[in-house]
Parts: sequence; C-alpha cells; structure tokens
Amino acid sequence: MKKPDFRREPSRLPALGLLAACALLLAGCATDLSPHSMPAAPIPTQWQAPLPAAAPGTTAALPHDGSLAGLSRWWGQQNDPLLVELIMAAEAVSPSVSTARSNIEQARASRTASAAAMLPTLDAVASASRGRSAPVNRATPPIATTLDAGLQASWEIDLFGQYAASRDADQQRFEGSQATWHAARVSMAAEVATQYYSLRACEKLLEVARADAASRAETARLADLSTKAGFQAPATAALARASAAEGHGNAIQQRTLCDLDIKALVALTAINEPALRQKLAAAPVDLTQESMAPVISVPAEVLAQRPDIFNAAREVDAARLEVGSARAQRFPRLSLSGSVFTTKSRTSASTQRFDTWTVGPLQLTVPLFDGGASEANVEAAKARYEDAAAQYRAAVRKAVQEVEEALVKLQSTAERNEDARGAAQGYRASFTGTEARYKSGLASLVELEDARRTLLAAQSNVVALQRERRNAWVALYRALGGGWTTTEPPVQPLASDVSAPSTPAAITAP
Repeated sequence: MKKPDFRREPSRLPALGLLAACALLLAGCATDLSPHSMPAAPIPTQWQAPLPAAAPGTTAALPHDGSLAGLSRWWGQQNDPLLVELIMAAEAVSPSVSTARSNIEQARASRTASAAAMLPTLDAVASASRGRSAPVNRATPPIATTLDAGLQASWEIDLFGQYAASRDADQQRFEGSQATWHAARVSMAAEVATQYYSLRACEKLLEVARADAASRAETARLADLSTKAGFQAPATAALARASAAEGHGNAIQQRTLCDLDIKALVALTAINEPALRQKLAAAPVDLTQESMAPVISVPAEVLAQRPDIFNAAREVDAARLEVGSARAQRFPRLSLSGSVFTTKSRTSASTQRFDTWTVGPLQLTVPLFDGGASEANVEAAKARYEDAAAQYRAAVRKAVQEVEEALVKLQSTAERNEDARGAAQGYRASFTGTEARYKSGLASLVELEDARRTLLAAQSNVVALQRERRNAWVALYRALGGGWTTTEPPVQPLASDVSAPSTPAAITAP
C-alpha cells in the first residue's frame, strides 16, 4: 500500500512546522553548548611547553620533518656510512616501528568512522517471501510469491557537536599516532647507534687486551730463559707464566663480549652475520673523532618536537573534546529517515507491482531519565581529561630531566678527557721505565706486572670514556626526540687512540 503523502494532508503541517521550529531553536543553542568552546587543558604555566604548530594530518613540526630520509641525513653527519646503513636496515625490520605503523592505520580508520557518523546512511534492502493469506469463510486463494527491494536512508543531525567532537578527538589521536611512529624510529636509531658504538669500543678494548697478552707472553718467555740460565728463581718464572695466562684469558673474555655485541646487531638489523663482520672489518671507526657540534644548553622550545610530548598534547585535546561529546549526549537528538521500495507479488493467476516512498519521520528525541548514565559518562570523560593533562605534565618533566642528564654526562666526559689522557700518558711512561729497569735487573717482576696492570686500566679507561661520550650523544639525541641543529663548529677529538703495551707510545691528542 502506498504511504500517505504529507503534502496532501494539511492537518499535519502545523505539527511539522512546530517540530522544525524546535529543531532550529536547538541548533541555535548548539553554538554555546558546542564542545569546541571548552577551555584548554589546565596545565600550570611552569610546565607548559610550546606545542608544534602542525597542520592537521601532518608531522612537519617533528624532528627530521617526520621523515625517514631526514633521519638518515641527520645520522649521516657522523661521517660513518656503515652506521647509517645499519640504522636503515633496523628501521625496515623493527617490530616496534611496524606496530607504530599499524597504530597509525587504526587511528586513521577510527577518524574515518567518526567522520562518517555525521553523514547520512543509505542501505539497500531486499526480501522474498512465499505464502497465502485470505479472509475467513472465503475460498482458498492461490499461493503468492512476494519480492521487495528498495533503499533506506537515515541521518542524525549533529545539533550539539557530539559527532564533530568525536571526529576531532580521533583526528588529534591520529596526529599523535604519527608522532608515536616517529618516536619508534628515533628509538630504534638510538638503540642501533648505542649497540654499534659499544661494539666499536669493545673492538678497541680487544686490541688492548691482545697487545697486553702478547706483552705478558713475551715477558714469560724471557723469564723462563733467565730461570733456565740460573739468573732468576723458578718462582719468578712461575709468576710470569701466571701473568701470561691471565692476559690470554682477558683477551678471550673481551673477544666473547665483542661476539655478543655482533650477535645483538645481527638481531637488530637482520643482516647476515658473515656479511656484517665483513662490513665492520672494512670500515674501521675512530671513536675519538666527533662530527657533532658541542651542545651546552637546549632551548625549551626544542622539547616541543619530542614525539611523546607531541602525542601527549594531542591526547589532552582529544580528552577535552570527548568531554564535550559526552555532554552533548545529554541534549535532544534530531534524526530524519526515508525509504524507497518496489514490491512485486506473483501468483498463478496474476502479477502485481507497486512502488512506495516515504520521507520521515523527522524525529526529535529528548532524554528525560537514564538513571544517571549520561552524567556518569561526563564525569568519566572529565577524569580521563584530568589524567591526560597530568600525563602531559609528566611527559614535559621527564623530557627536561632526560635532556639535563644527557647534558651533564656530556659535560662530565669533556672535563674528564684531559685527566684520562694525562693518566694514560703517565702510566705509559712509568711502565716503559719499569720495563727497562726490569731488563737491566734493577726491578722485580712484581713491580713490572703492577705497572702493566695500572697501564692496562688507564688505557681501558680512555676507551670507556670514548664510549661513554658517544652514549651521551645518543642519549641527548633520544631525549630531544630526534636530534638538533646547530651552526657551531665541530668539537676537537676526545682523546687519541690507545696504544698497545708491546709498542710503547704516548697517548696524545691530535
């Protein structure tokens, strides 16, 4: 049966006019009740950080311009192509980067779904039935087959910005997920760099340990010859052999540590171990050379580029918008629906077809009583908002702490540089003199071994200081969320390479 045509029923027009007037009145009130008019997060001034002014859907305010190419160029300043290659390889296989990329796609889908809630929906409907129906006391009619097909549309008008607020909240989270993706890439680059510098320092310590072991073995050989000739007691030769065994054991232990560092790099980069060992052997690195300019202080504005702060700030905005969305759920809702159908009924005797369409109802729903559910939703949204603001403040404090700690470590390594170099030079000279006196019979083997252990400790301290400074650079890179830019000239080398005990040479800066 054809639906009634409202244009032919004047008696309904006043009711529709009243309903439309109510809708316009409610729409006018929506300006004051919109969630977008809510104040920003109440973050104390002392912990506020300037937020990146990024356009919606972009990450231009992030370090490296939020791109992998920019990250590669930044690490290229280290003048170590192998390090850049390892970082890029790790980025390609990192599970954390993959997870962050998946989170971006989920956030994008959620944003699309929220935006779709503001648009009309259109569904195609089809049905088929077979049967008979007839009034009582009448002849049995034939069996009829009925086919229905049509379109149904509905639209809820967003009077008070409920769906707009949800859409904007998802937009904020989408931008935050992009920042989190960049944070994962920065974190992976820092992890690879730390492991790489650890391996390079381990290789340098292995050189020192092997040279020390060779020196001890030579001393043991000479002591054994002197004992056989009757110039020294057997106990002296035994001490020399014990020292040589200790040196050999130290070299094996250091080699094991280097092998473990290589295994870690293989796991990070998924590069075949033989190929990685070949690349490492073909590209030796001098840890004393630094390409980055010195950093004494960091402007507070730089902290705004940190992906975690970027994400935390957008989470605050998203939570604020959700408070408005929850409030809007307490106000009236206006919806409109309609449909267009065609029906075909066929029996053995005849076939009938008729079309129907409807516009409406235009429905206004006014919440009256829900047992306090809507108020509870608002309070829950407010609690999430306060938590997001607290997390933002904590993220800023953590960023300040991490940057300051990295700067302190950099300053500490710079101040200890001269002391470490002077100590290594002094102990090198002391060992050389003691060795000469030992060969002349004026010093005991105990004195020689004591001088050797002291020199080995000083040389190891120089390498450890080089590694500590590199780690401090990486920590500052991570703390700033992906590096920094400066026009200052590069710093001088931290300290020169250590020299082997078997080839006496002073540790000097270039």
